Order: sequence, then structure tokens, then C-alpha cells
Amino acid sequence: MILPLVVFDITPKLRRDPNYALTIGDILAWEQVHGRVSAGAFAALRTDMHKDWETNPERFKRQPFPAWSFEAIKFLYEQRGITAKGHEAMDTDTTPDMKSETWLLFHGHWQIEVLANLDQVPATGALIVVTWPKPKDGLGFPARAFAILP
Repeated sequence: MILPLVVFDITPKLRRDPNYALTIGDILAWEQVHGRVSAGAFAALRTDMHKDWETNPERFKRQPFPAWSFEAIKFLYEQRGITAKGHEAMDTDTTPDMKSETWLLFHGHWQIEVLANLDQVPATGALIVVTWPKPKDGLGFPARAFAILP
């Protein structure tokens, strides 16, 4: 898969709320600066969690993670027509009942979790390349994802 990449950076909001979830309002504010999210894009959520793998692994042993709100996920897929999404956290959900993850899977969408280095990618203009094996009846598996910068 090779898709245009858009990056939503919520790191400033995490200083006030370490469990912040991206909202539709955040998406609309992002679009005021960068233009409308294009149909077919891969939407990535920057939280800088990848920087803690070595220095603060405890950050990954809690829930919820900084994430996407359920409403933002539905908005991006249904109103903007994105193809896929990804994030640095180990999970999509801020909900205890896995509402977001369940909705994604029941609607045939895919995602990449535990992304890294989104701080090195512009908000727009890059491409993401994602490769993965095609296991029969697999539930999840490692994937390689890298960006091609403009």
C-alpha cells in the first residue's frame, strides 16, 4: 500500500491531558491550516510515545493511551474517505469496550499501531508505504511502514 500521509499532532494537548483523544474539532482546525484531508489518505496520530520505548516504558503499561475519539475515527472514514489510519500508541481505543476497534474491524478498515518517528514527517505532502504478510485468518501481525518525504 502506498498512500498520501496526513499527520495529526496532538503533542501540545498531551501536556494538559496525557490521555487526550483527537476530536472532530481538532481535525477541522487542522484542515483550516493544511487543507481538507484527502480521500484515500492514511491518517496518522502523532503523540511522540515512540520516544518513551527506551526511557519510560511504563508509559505503555497504562490505559487509556492518547488516541482517537470514536467520533473522529468515524468522521475520517465516513466524511473524509480515508483508507487507513495509524498511531504511536499500542491501542486505538479510549473506550473500555473497544468501541473504536470493533467499529474499524466490522467495517473492513485496517490500521497500523505502534508507529514511530512521526515527529520527522510533515503534516502533509509525504507518502506512506506499508507492507505486511498476508496470513490466512490472521488477527494481527508485524508490518513495515515508512514514509517518503517530499
